[in-house]
Amino acid sequence: MDEIIQELKDKTSTDIYIHLSNDNGLDSSEDIAQMIKKTKQKEQDILSNIEGSYVVLFLSIKQKYINIISSKDLEDIIDKDDIIDGYMVPLLASFDKNDLKSKVSAAVLNGVAQIGDVVALSHNIELQSSIGSVGKTTGTIWKMFMYSVVLFGIIAYFYIILRERKRRQSE
Repeated sequence: MDEIIQELKDKTSTDIYIHLSNDNGLDSSEDIAQMIKKTKQKEQDILSNIEGSYVVLFLSIKQKYINIISSKDLEDIIDKDDIIDGYMVPLLASFDKNDLKSKVSAAVLNGVAQIGDVVALSHNIELQSSIGSVGKTTGTIWKMFMYSVVLFGIIAYFYIILRERKRRQSE
């Protein structure tokens, strides 16, 4: 992650910051509206200290909160919904043997890598430290394989049923 962030800064003068917290300092007994208001205020406090071209990735584990905020010059380049929904949430929401810390690390790495790739592409450069979108490509291939298996199973089921009916009618 550090290599991606540093290479992007060196080549594009764009900073990537990560604000990762366990509970974001919020009291879980507060109502949702109050928590959202405080979270937005914390984000603005952090952003007020940042200058230049930047992207900040916010993640709070306990509140299950992810947000990406970028400087004005990158707002049209960074599609935060695509990055969060396509590269981060699938890792965090997966049911597997990995513990939460591993999932968070992988999700943050994927998010930073995708942010780096998008910003680099907008500057017509390629990052040597890029990890690419191998995870998303592999996931897409796996989904297509599973859909094919299900489709083949349905077709085989109907074929067997029709063959049995034809055999019974001929008896």
